[in-house]
Amino acid sequence: MTLKTGLTTALVAAVVAAIVSAGTLVILWHYLTKNPEILVEMRAELNKRQQEERAAQRQKAISDNADAVYRSDKSHFVGNPNGDVTVVEFFDYNCGYCRRAMPDVAKLLENDDKVKVVFKELPIFGDDSADAAKGALAAAKQDKYFEMHQKLLSNPGKANKDKVLSIAEAMGLDLSRLEKDMESEDVQAALEEVRGLAQKFGIRGTPMYLIGDRIIGGAPEDLYDQLVEKVAEVREQGCKATC
Repeated sequence: MTLKTGLTTALVAAVVAAIVSAGTLVILWHYLTKNPEILVEMRAELNKRQQEERAAQRQKAISDNADAVYRSDKSHFVGNPNGDVTVVEFFDYNCGYCRRAMPDVAKLLENDDKVKVVFKELPIFGDDSADAAKGALAAAKQDKYFEMHQKLLSNPGKANKDKVLSIAEAMGLDLSRLEKDMESEDVQAALEEVRGLAQKFGIRGTPMYLIGDRIIGGAPEDLYDQLVEKVAEVREQGCKATC
């Protein structure tokens, strides 16, 4: 075969392939226009696979960071320190959904004495939220974390430094010590640890709950029922990832 013949053969093959491909595309286009529900099914399948992939990645991240999630000495908790199921809440003090969810978390603690709830301050709504988070963490140094936590979430108005100091004064805390502790290295380290976890888990909003390694995103109307259900599930089945 000469060079000229070879080039001609290759050119013909390319043209034929293009014609076949174009024909296939036309056939496919006509089929899909007559059966558009297939596109919906394809999209649903793609979404399902993407969700499964994200869930698998998040499970791995939870397992890889289990100590920081469930047992960090930088985070504070209430409930049974030796609880058989740990619930972790990522929240912002200026998050309306977090405020709405607080009674459901309190109800879970009241009705289940085997649960431990760990709080992760994730101030995503700016400097005021960051100051509120610092205030709660600083109040822990005077053994008043949970009281400050509850009041910041339940008192009306924006949670900010002024609100922190007003609540702290009413609680009888040492204000000068509180303000100093709000800027301490360990308080900053606690916030940075939670930010790092949020990035690894792909958290985009608050609240977000880990029950063992099960996840509830947001604050659905039936949050309490979902918490109870997932706590029971973890008790019965254990964690898929390390928790």
